[in-house]
Parts: sequence; C-alpha cells; structure tokens
Amino acid sequence: MKDVAPLSAGWTLRHESAALPAEVPGCVHTDLLAAGVIPDPFLSRNEKDVEWVGRADWQYDTVLPAGDSDHERTDLVFDGLDTAATVMVGGEVVGRTRNMHRGYRFDVSGMTGGAGPAVPLSVLFTSAYTEADAVRAQVGERPNSYPEPFQYIRKMACSFGWDWGPTLVTAGIWKPVRLEHWSKARLSDVRPLVTVDEGTGRVGIRVAVERTSSGAGRPLTAELRVRAAGHPGGSSADTGSSRSDAAPADVRSSVSFDGTQATVTAEVADAALWWPRGYGEQPLYECELVLRDASGAELDSWSRRIGFRTVALDTSADEHGTGFTLVVNGERIFARGVNWIPDDVFPSRITPERYRTRLTQATEAGVDLIRVWGGGIYESDVFYDICDELGLMVWQDFLFACAAYPEEQPLRSEVEAEARENVTRLMPHASLVLWNGNNENLWGFRDWQWEEELAGDSWGEGYYLGLLPRVVAETDPTRPYTAGSPWSGSWDHHPNDPAHGTSHSWEVWNRTDYTDYLEQTPRFAAEFGWQAPPAYATLRRALPGEELAADSPGMLHHQKAADGNGKLERGLARHFAVPVDFDRWHYLTQVNQARAIATGIEHWRAQWPVCAGTVVWQLNDCWPVTSWSAIDGDGRRKPLFHELRRVYADRLLTVQTRNGGPAVVAVNQSARPWHTEVRVRRMAADGKVLAEAALELSAPARAVGHTVVPAALLPDAGSAEEFLVADADGSRALHFPVRDLAFAWPVPDFDLELVRHEGRVDVVVTARTLLRDLLLQADRLAPEAVADRGLVTLLPGESVTVEVRGWDAAGDGAVRAVREALFAVEPA
Repeated sequence: MKDVAPLSAGWTLRHESAALPAEVPGCVHTDLLAAGVIPDPFLSRNEKDVEWVGRADWQYDTVLPAGDSDHERTDLVFDGLDTAATVMVGGEVVGRTRNMHRGYRFDVSGMTGGAGPAVPLSVLFTSAYTEADAVRAQVGERPNSYPEPFQYIRKMACSFGWDWGPTLVTAGIWKPVRLEHWSKARLSDVRPLVTVDEGTGRVGIRVAVERTSSGAGRPLTAELRVRAAGHPGGSSADTGSSRSDAAPADVRSSVSFDGTQATVTAEVADAALWWPRGYGEQPLYECELVLRDASGAELDSWSRRIGFRTVALDTSADEHGTGFTLVVNGERIFARGVNWIPDDVFPSRITPERYRTRLTQATEAGVDLIRVWGGGIYESDVFYDICDELGLMVWQDFLFACAAYPEEQPLRSEVEAEARENVTRLMPHASLVLWNGNNENLWGFRDWQWEEELAGDSWGEGYYLGLLPRVVAETDPTRPYTAGSPWSGSWDHHPNDPAHGTSHSWEVWNRTDYTDYLEQTPRFAAEFGWQAPPAYATLRRALPGEELAADSPGMLHHQKAADGNGKLERGLARHFAVPVDFDRWHYLTQVNQARAIATGIEHWRAQWPVCAGTVVWQLNDCWPVTSWSAIDGDGRRKPLFHELRRVYADRLLTVQTRNGGPAVVAVNQSARPWHTEVRVRRMAADGKVLAEAALELSAPARAVGHTVVPAALLPDAGSAEEFLVADADGSRALHFPVRDLAFAWPVPDFDLELVRHEGRVDVVVTARTLLRDLLLQADRLAPEAVADRGLVTLLPGESVTVEVRGWDAAGDGAVRAVREALFAVEPA
C-alpha cells in the first residue's frame, strides 16, 4: 500500500529579508495577518494599505522529513498552488505551475535525502500581476468588465476585486501538500459513471493507473464495492409519493488487466433514488475501489459516496420560446436557487463547519439549487459532500466570468487540464446536476462592444462551444452541459433573450424599478438581484469608531458597485421618502431589497411551467460589504434571507395579475394537491374591514392555481387608503394599489411584552395600528443576538412572537432597547 506523509508543519514564509511562520494550507495574507504584519483588510479602509502584498513575490520553505522509504517511487503532491510558482527540492527545480484550479504531482524519487541530511523544499511564488502581465504581452489585450488582468491567469478571478469584493490578490499553498511513496502501480484517474435504469443502479468506474518500471505489464486487479450508506438527511418532510427508501446493498465486482486502463462495473438492484430536497430522500452509497497486484497485495485505494439518480435538461422549443427545465428522475423541477460566491476572499480559511453552516442556511431559506459562480473556485470536496447530504442541486460554472479569455497558449492547455481534472473530481457527487461554460461572456461579446474591440481575436467562444462540451462528453456524459449563463441555446437568438434559455435581469437594478420584473416571464432567471447594506452589528465591527452614514468614508469603501449608493437611493426613492437618518435608511434599504426579490420570485413562480427557475444573486458574501447577498459577510441574515424562506416555501400564496385584474394565486410545489379556503378582505388603512369573502382555491401537486378576486373586494386602482389581504393555511398575501410613498400609512403603534425563557427571549408585539414590514433587528440588542423571523405585516389587533437568542434581556432598559431595535414603515 502506498505511504502518505502530509507536509503541513514547519513552513516559513519569506519576502526579501523578512521571514515568519507560515500555515499550510493557507495564503500570504493570512500569514501576515497572524504575525501582525498587516492590519485586517476587512476593517475600515485597510484594504488599501495591503495592496502591496499582491504585487510582491513570496517564498515558502520547509524541509522534507528524514527517513528511508522501501517504495520505488516518491511523488511530491500539491492539491493546489496559488498560482504562478516554482517548486524546488534540494535547490533543484522540479516543476513550475501557473494554475490555482488544479493539482500538481512531481516525481522526486531519490531527492528526499533518506537517512542523510534534511532536504529543503521551497515554493517560490511570482506575483499574479507579474504573471498576468507576461501572458497579456504574449497573447494581446482582451476586454473585460473590471480594470484588473484576471483573464490572463488561471486564478480565482474575484481575488482581483468585484462589484461586491475587495482587491486582495493572494498567493500561497492554499490546499494540502504531501509526499506519496508507492510501488508497482497507483490509481491516477478514477471516473465513476453512475446511472439508473428501471430501478437498477449501475456504477461503471473507468480506471487509469500509473506504473513503475517493475510494475509495467504485470497483472492488476481493480476491486469495486458498493454498499448503502443510509440517508444523511436534508429533505423536507412533504415529499409525497416521490419518496424512495434505500434498499440494503453490498455489491462487489472486479476486473483484471495488464495495461493502464480498465473499467469495472457493479449493478445495484432496487437502487434507492437520490432526490433534490423537497422531492424525496437523499440515500447515498459508499463506493470503494481497491487496486491489487497479482499476489493480492493492496497497492492503492479510492472511495467516494455516490447517489443514484437521472438528470436531464429540457431545452425544447415551444410556443413561448426555448425552455430550460431541470428534470431529475423524470420529475420536472422549478429550481429555487441562489448564486454562490467564495465564502471568504481567502478560501483556505473556509472550514467544513463553515460550509455546513452556510449550506444549511440555504436549505432553511427554502433553496434547492446552488449555482457555483464562475469568478470563484471549484469548491472543496466538503462543499459537494454537504450538498449531497442536504439535497441541494449544484449548478457548477467552469471558471470564466465577465471577460474575453484568450484561447492561445499558455492558457489553452491549462484550461483543458483544469477542466478534465475538476470534472473527474466532482462527478461522483449526486448533487451536481449541471455544467455551465461561463458567466456572461457570450452576452458580453454581443452587447458590451467586445466584438468590435477584439477585431477577430479569440475571446473564449472556442472554450464554451467546443472544448468544454467535448471534455464533459468524454469525461462525464451522465450530466447536461450548457454553454453559458445567460445563453439562449444558439446564436439564432440574443444570448440574453428571456424567451430562450437562461437570462440575467440587471436592467431592473441598474436603471429601472423592481416592479419591472412583472413585465417579463423568463424561461429561467439565472441572475437577478437588489442591494442592501449588511446587518448593523456587522457594520459596527467592520467600521470601528466611524459615525455611520450612507456616504461615510467606510460605508463608501465597503460599497464596490459602480454608483451603488446612487442606485440604492434611486430605487428607494421610487417607493419611500429617502431618510436622512442612517438607522431609517439602513432599515428601508433592507426592506426594499426583500420587496424587490419577492416581487420577481412570486411573479415567476406563478408562471410555472413557462418559467422553470429563479437563481437569486446572491446567497453569501466574502467580506463585510453592501451587496446583493441574503447573508452578510459576518454570517448574519438580512431580512432578504427570511423573505426567501417565505417565497421559496413549497406552498406560496401571492396576489398576481390575471386577465387584467388581481387574482389570488396558489403556487404548489409540494407533492400533494392544495385545496383551501382563502379569506379575502378589502381593508382600510385604519384597519377597518370594508368587504370580505371566502374563496375556494385549488392547485394540483407541483402546479399553480388561482382564483379571481371579485370586483366588490378590489380596492380602487388609485386608492391611497385601501388594500387587499388574502389569508389561507397560515400564509398571507397583500396587495396595495399604490406605492408606499402615496399610501396613507398610520403612525406605527403597538404594545410590547418580553417573555424570558432559558436560552431565549420571546418578543411579543401586538399591533394597535397597521404595521407594515415590522422588523426586529436583533443584532442591535447584542452582536450575537439572532431573531427567528424577518419582515412581518400585522393588522390592528394581531400579534407576533419573535424568538431572540443570544441576548438575555437583563436590566430595566430591555424593553426600551427592543423598541429602539424595532422598525416599521411610517408615513411619508
């Protein structure tokens, strides 16, 4: 069996004459931060003070462990180097790298010293700027959306800054490194093709081996074992008839071969199907492969968890255009998605626990699809393991975003090697349902003047329409591939045509109003979003000592979008009087974000099956910043998070336009029909019921139903004093004929009671007036305090209980503190 020796201890980081301890895996910035050499770049405007780090060259040094190995071969293996590096053993160059997104293996047999003196190992990193400039000089200029050279180097693009991220250009050994000692043969490539047909699961593992000279041509055996691993959890309770229970399984198979490639196959009868959350369970199977020599001795092994399911992408043309619908196990799915960016601009700091927290938060918000965006990284195996367990479908971008990418060398061979390695690495995961070629580059070529500027130069089309689909077809033919997002399916249509394929809706945020979401029905809304600042406690931590204002120096520095504050305020002014007071501005911008996203999702879900998915930009942040996220850079939930939980619920009640007038719509994504009585009321701003009726509402399983609102219940189209309320099965939908600016809001008035329990405080609010979008910002009570709900609208006499954890409510000032942390819409 091969012997593995991790190389994680004893590293030193050097720059010029300075040296300090280094953590591996890690990066230069985190080592400098730990040593107190640089300030925290996430705080204040310290980002500017550490710009020099990304433009410097760095060296990591250690010594290889002493001792002899009885094995024939010794490899030095790096799972990830960021990015342009020279690797030296004993002063001799053993390899050079230029790609953060792939691993490297170097034969160092006979170089590790054995029983002799310790042998030094050094990794010399050239600044990513230096490498990118050299490649740009070789291949020529290409346009992009940001003033940084990220398309000339295979590195996490957003480390060069984005419209939500800081410019912190990293370097370092960002993934594990080790020595592997082995003899005769080792597994060099393992690709499990997992399929299911008429209840029988099939695992066909394509094996590639590397041999030493003594092992060449000798018989080898690959032994495969597949056994049930159970249900890790994650599905919602309402799975109906789609549920599949795992059947016990322990299937073994083997194949003997004397070359470098083989295929070993196992079949599992009555295989339990893996389902997206809300559609069934997530049974997983342990898949183990052992490589043996002719004597039966174990040489190498590989193991992963797999899940049996089918996945297809329906892009059929119809009377509405060209569809884009995910089909899992034959079930057509409306995808309730979020876009994912790296959860830290320094990815080596993201722990398995942090991944689980963030992805669990996604499921709590009703999400069933995570799109891993193309300006970040192929995430850690842990990320996909957790998605497998939670039933989160993964849409995986190849790493190209918002730029014209040269197709010449030295980049082309790096792109192909990177794609093959990561497709192979990720293909065991049942959660992975779609490969996507790029983010916005096909759109950019057509609409952002790239075509004229390029004048015939390569820009990435050959990757998205040629190389990448070929790699997927050859390596992982069990999954669909799409060339880009947005993409209409061919050049026959505009790349961002909402009637064809995937579309991104950014005109609304950039130039118009969120009510314009109602004017279109995209086939699949892959990106749309609205900004809001992070939580109050996050701002206080990130901007210590600053008097907070929308345009204070630190707030502006932590707003990376072009004219971001201008768009926030223009979007706010269409609905509210823009306040001078920071606390009201902070609250109202968060309300506006939640309202905007809810407007789009409610409308588009009500258009199922024409629209087959929404993927909100974005779930998370990589640092404390004003952005489009639902969870801020410190991990705190914005009101948008709680609103997603409502609008992504299996059953959604909404008021939408049907046949020119308001209708109550039931969006039913559960497996059971929804038959209910809806209480519909026309109400005055003072809380008086002007008219009322009980209406029957019905929606089949996985479908949408509606009932028209009778004329007697409809508020006048221009009324500033009447609104519509629809209640059914604990869900509420509201319809106001005019915007908040024009509505006759009463001054909010309510009673407040605190009920203390062990581990939590119940805040009970009883409305004396109409309370629109009542919000308790719990983190104003204590930085670690968390409320269990976000925005809620109460009619006079109604009560809501908000559970607060992380605050003890001690002292006479507790009630006053809660009142100061409570907000609601007020008269203009």
